Amino acid sequence: MSDLEDRLRAILRAVPSLTTVMRVARDQALPDWLVFSGAIYQPVWNHLTGRPLDFGIKDYDLAYFDATDLSYEAEDKVIKRVATAFEPPLRDQVEVRNQARVHLWFEAHFGEPYAPLTHSAEALTRFAAPVFAVGARLEADDSLTIFAPFGLEDVFAMRIGPNPLRRAKGLPKIIASAKARWPELVVAEGLDSD
Repeated sequence: MSDLEDRLRAILRAVPSLTTVMRVARDQALPDWLVFSGAIYQPVWNHLTGRPLDFGIKDYDLAYFDATDLSYEAEDKVIKRVATAFEPPLRDQVEVRNQARVHLWFEAHFGEPYAPLTHSAEALTRFAAPVFAVGARLEADDSLTIFAPFGLEDVFAMRIGPNPLRRAKGLPKIIASAKARWPELVVAEGLDSD
């Protein structure tokens, strides 16, 4: 996997907006932070298909983990503090969420139970598909740490299959949205419809 991790690091470093997001996140010293989801795997798909590296990136999911205060008010303070560190348009595109709180609202929002997490990267194991379950963190020495509990093979193969640990509701809708932007995606059999 190291070769794929090296390729991923090179692609991510070539996305100026993502580099800015990770530098600001690092400077904010959030506990156990990482950027995950579309801001990480979509640049790979864009690289593979010859699109601009930031094509399709709607937002930057910035996760952190702080179990010391699970109130919405505590999370909201962090959200507002981090927002002030960004200039527009990134200010409106960075979505900060405390992963220690996800179990408090997930079921009401998505209709599925969600056990409490123990750290930010654990959230990746619960993503709808392994191809989406990729995160990165810019370290103090400017190295990039990659988090990919299911590996990076699906990301570089542009292949969407189900998460073996969770059958997510609405996965066909998620796939249809991705296929509309990247028709080159390969979808596992039986996932094209609900």
